[in-house]
Amino acid sequence: MVITTVPDRDEAEHLAEGILENRLAACVQMADIRSFFLWEGALQKEDEVALWIKTTDERYSDLEVYILEHHPYDVPEIIKLPVTGGLPGYLNWLDLTIGNERQGLE
Repeated sequence: MVITTVPDRDEAEHLAEGILENRLAACVQMADIRSFFLWEGALQKEDEVALWIKTTDERYSDLEVYILEHHPYDVPEIIKLPVTGGLPGYLNWLDLTIGNERQGLE
């Protein structure tokens, strides 16, 4: 699972579509959020869109490169969270969708 944020819905949809078209993930979910953060020594308050990107370890590096190339921020949030379990059928669907067949793990 990878998390990133973008400034608006149009940027989020554009990024999500590119990620999926390039088979870098099987699913991207998004939600409108309000972010509070410190940037260049000052408190910032911004409306953003969070993206939760369902991918695999094998595709992470390519996904990171894609996000960096297409993201509007100079320093985008890119956080990788390990998935330590889940419904085997869902995890297999994820692998099959992005071309990484899970073998012998069920």
